[in-house]
Amino acid sequence: MLEKFNGIIYLSLFIIHFAGFAYYGFRCVFQTQSFLNQYGMHDTGAGAVRFFGSIFIGSTAMAIYVGFIRPNGLEATWAFFNLIFLQNLSAFIVGFYSTKINKLGHTDKTSDEAIYAPMFLTILSAVLCYGLSDKIYV
Repeated sequence: MLEKFNGIIYLSLFIIHFAGFAYYGFRCVFQTQSFLNQYGMHDTGAGAVRFFGSIFIGSTAMAIYVGFIRPNGLEATWAFFNLIFLQNLSAFIVGFYSTKINKLGHTDKTSDEAIYAPMFLTILSAVLCYGLSDKIYV
């Protein structure tokens, strides 16, 4: 298992990264009301929030498959890892734009989480792409 991830560090980063995805997916889809309340969103935003969460759930399911079930492991999974990196980077850029530039829909509950969570995930996914490059770019 450890050789599949080039050691414990990259396995740990993989688990931390996708645990974050699973957390947001679960919150958005199954704890929608508390998610809406936390950010001061109206109930009519539930559909969009659940759609957002479904993307996290799909990515987490794929990560479980390529990381722990797939017979070839991480071999030739560059497209998946690069897509995850680009999703995280896009979320970071949009979060920064929404929080610091546009500010549409800001309330007293608006936080910088929309910047820092995607930034952390972007860094983790970039490190994974680099550290697992000998596996994923085969």
